[in-house]
Amino acid sequence: MAIEILIVDDNVDIRNILNELIIDAGYKTRVAANYNQALSEIDKKMPDVAILDVKLDKGDNDGIELLSHIKSKNKDVPVIIITGHANIEMAVNSLKHGAFEFVEKPFDQARLLNFITRAVENIKLKSENKEYANRLFSSYELIGNSKNISNIRDQIDKISITDSRVLINGPSGSGKELIARKIHKNSKRSNKPFIILNGALLDSNKYELELFGEEKENGSISYGALEKANKGTLLIDQVSEIPLDIQSKILRVLTDQKFKRLNGNNLVNVDVRLICSTSKNLLDEIEIGNFREDLYHRLNVFEINIQSLNERVSDIPLLVKYFSSKISESYNIKKLEIDENDSYILSHNWKGNVRELRNLIERIAILQPESKEKVSNIIKESIKIDSLTDKIRENSLSVPLKEARENFEKEYLTIQLKKFNGNISKTANFVGMERSALHRKLKGLGIKEFN
Repeated sequence: MAIEILIVDDNVDIRNILNELIIDAGYKTRVAANYNQALSEIDKKMPDVAILDVKLDKGDNDGIELLSHIKSKNKDVPVIIITGHANIEMAVNSLKHGAFEFVEKPFDQARLLNFITRAVENIKLKSENKEYANRLFSSYELIGNSKNISNIRDQIDKISITDSRVLINGPSGSGKELIARKIHKNSKRSNKPFIILNGALLDSNKYELELFGEEKENGSISYGALEKANKGTLLIDQVSEIPLDIQSKILRVLTDQKFKRLNGNNLVNVDVRLICSTSKNLLDEIEIGNFREDLYHRLNVFEINIQSLNERVSDIPLLVKYFSSKISESYNIKKLEIDENDSYILSHNWKGNVRELRNLIERIAILQPESKEKVSNIIKESIKIDSLTDKIRENSLSVPLKEARENFEKEYLTIQLKKFNGNISKTANFVGMERSALHRKLKGLGIKEFN
């Protein structure tokens, strides 16, 4: 974003010096020579950063009054106070009113520019945090009535009130990030940042920079994920992909709750709740030497395991209904009419899990089919390659009729059982069989009943 800085000083030479310095640094400027001009500029459009002289044309504390006015409109705007009449009382007073920095005249240009750079970094960080908060607010709900999802909801309720570290296991696209967001949203840190660091997407040379940040030669600071998440929650997604040398540094942060930025000399204290997620079995990764066992035990204070969508078929109709409504609303179109019990959807091998299902429904929304038949055609076209029904049909061509029928019955009844969470009465009612007859059929087909 283009940063705009308001310069307020009654001395034309100082205004010009500041204006030239700030433009050369790559920022836009606005200037005001007195209190009323400054007030007009502030009310017309709030600057990203303000530099205010304390004494203007109305009194000894014009700048402090303008500072208070800015903070009453937007407390996040950094304000740098400059004055040629500095004393300790004035400095304390300006900082008490929310000044970002206090600078005496004549000022060192490099030092002032450093303050401006830090102020810009500050507003960028706050802007990012707001963006993350907005994403968090608009995130999807954890939909499902399967035992797995019900248990996870209970776990979220219990661990959200603590600061315990959490390890979330589950296949890609199953909802690990969503679980982490729910934990944060229900916690006492909910009004603080929720930051995501994806271990699988980072350049191997940038892990340290992304985690710890950097102090640059010009005095500016590039904040890392740990500092951005201070007082809030940091989710390290695909933690199994973090290199071993960085794992040891994460372990040190968990022990000390402090670290040094790259090229920095001072320790930075942080208060961060750490949640990690993985699609790999970390115990296997430990066995082959890819993950530190001591870090695993530090991270795995509380473990949540989310199953693949194929293991919780009963959630699919609810997810279809939910996504149909949410996506129709976001595209501003009439609600999609998708049969949540569509056999292609229920029998599909959802390798991409909930994400793949959501993408299918979004594809339907983009195409905006005019009839249920066209919706059905899009579904078939989209998932026909991996459709369990198609596989059964292909396999059935090479076996006798009796075996083909048994194969179909086995697959069909297994899907229906999963759909109803193993409830025999509901399954029997849906397939049109007596409860006792269904028991015999399941036993004859070698289908194991589950609760």
